[in-house]
Amino acid sequence: MEFQTESHGDDIAVIRGDGRLNMVSGPLLRDAVKRAVDGGRARIVVDLSRVAFMDSSGLGALIGSLKTAREHHGDLRIVAPSAQVSMVLKLSNVETILTPYASVEEAYRD
Repeated sequence: MEFQTESHGDDIAVIRGDGRLNMVSGPLLRDAVKRAVDGGRARIVVDLSRVAFMDSSGLGALIGSLKTAREHHGDLRIVAPSAQVSMVLKLSNVETILTPYASVEEAYRD
């Protein structure tokens, strides 16, 4: 899986992946978030609409990425998780930390 990053406004990076978020692709997500933060965009949106599967390694990558963003006075928000990804978030109780949003625009509307 590859992750594409695009700018959204002055300080928001939108990161999109397509495929499976697991132990192979998790480090790639972490790298994408780190590059965005290092580039001055600490407000991160991870679009999960095309991520069909996520395991515990993928969940760890999301949490690690959240930590990276917050260490740089930002935040990480997730958008449009699939049914399987939503189930993993719910079963692990991570949805209380990473609340899913319906769209990129909604994620940082506040």
